[in-house]
Amino acid sequence: MRKRGIFSIVAAGVVALFAGAAGWLAVAPPELLLVGDGYAAKIVCSNVFLAGRDADEVLAQDVQAPGHPLLRLIHVSVDRERKVVTARMFGFAAPGHAIYREGLGCTNVSPGEFAAFPGNRSLRRRTPQADDSKPWPDGSGARIEPVLQAVVEDDRLAGPGIRAVLVLRNGVIVAERYGKGFAASTPLLGWSMAKTVTAAIIGLRVRDGAMALGRADLLPDWRNDNRRRITLADLMAMQSGLAFNENYGSVTDVTRMLFLENDMARFAAAHPLAADPGSQFSYSSGTAMVLSRLWMDSLPSPREALTYPRAQLFRPLGMASAVIEPDAHGTFVGSSYMYATARDWGRFAQLLVQGGQWKGEALLPPGYVEAMRQPTAASGGRYGGGQVWTRPKDLAGPYPEDSFWMRGHDGQSIMIVPSLGLVVLRMGLTPRATGYEIEPLERAVLERLPTLPSRAAPAASASDAP
Repeated sequence: MRKRGIFSIVAAGVVALFAGAAGWLAVAPPELLLVGDGYAAKIVCSNVFLAGRDADEVLAQDVQAPGHPLLRLIHVSVDRERKVVTARMFGFAAPGHAIYREGLGCTNVSPGEFAAFPGNRSLRRRTPQADDSKPWPDGSGARIEPVLQAVVEDDRLAGPGIRAVLVLRNGVIVAERYGKGFAASTPLLGWSMAKTVTAAIIGLRVRDGAMALGRADLLPDWRNDNRRRITLADLMAMQSGLAFNENYGSVTDVTRMLFLENDMARFAAAHPLAADPGSQFSYSSGTAMVLSRLWMDSLPSPREALTYPRAQLFRPLGMASAVIEPDAHGTFVGSSYMYATARDWGRFAQLLVQGGQWKGEALLPPGYVEAMRQPTAASGGRYGGGQVWTRPKDLAGPYPEDSFWMRGHDGQSIMIVPSLGLVVLRMGLTPRATGYEIEPLERAVLERLPTLPSRAAPAASASDAP
């Protein structure tokens, strides 16, 4: 009887302990759990409602397989009528919510905003229409070069987790491959490749006289301290001096901003200076969010700002699939959240190959793309003046001097070589822990270019909106 009594007391204590822990997780969950659930809700939401993928597959492949062990404890629910995804650690704790709006994609929202969310508002968007009878970029027809197709079909070169590989030469698709479950019609997340798109949108505003790279005194909250000295060019080159922790994997500035903050630009802009403006390179998604706020504030109204990328950039290039997603405040997450098909990412890269020219029209100001890819002293030549990576001095192989890159988390990369009319795009889910390097793929393409027949760029090197 005594043993049974002791056992009952211990059992009751264990139950009480677990009940207390469960209550604590439900009422005051640690921020790490909130970040994890916010991340899961956002990734599943975008891939279900933008890319048309299965929710369980996305949770397992995109969220849990490559991520923190805690992510394996997350459960998600999808409300297809309201177009809402909710993620909960252990199935009950630290709920994270993401809502989908047509034309705007998915947005993380706090519990209070989620409870008040009435439904979906939308921005009208044309559905992409494939046309194999017309060559890319006016249609979807390709002119495959077997020697380059053999390169992209090589699993060692394409790497683990490959979702798309695309090679463009003189405005023509010459090699193309997709991973299992993905196709030319699948919108893909570019992560930090969105930063380069943000730089191009700022170029449009510079073209229109609404912004200037040399301007300082950018935000009212910066006027009473040395942050007033930060110029637009400093922000573009990642040398603003603003403190910002870009480390992933725990609760840091970047994960807090992306998954816990409703107003990401305000959060980033509130950071103090850690260095004199222009003196040090510091890669920062917070910087890109400040840039998004600045260009959106240069337009007369929030609605005009929300329609601006589609009207002024995506539609002229024929990028019908492209969506930049906003935060809960309404600012585009121009640091991280843009989805587009591989071919539409390629259309944007082709604009850069052509120096900002498209179909005989200067979309970007003369010399703007060259300024974007000009290596900066503060970065030691690693980064350009406009949200792109430049050729490292120790990069071996046949890389031309004008090569530059758009890069994104987990293996997103676009190499752009204007002198060769070349774009090499590779997208996937390939964490650094896999050890994959993209340079062998790029070198293999570069080494085989001399074996190709000489072909000039097509006369119609761009498309109108579909």
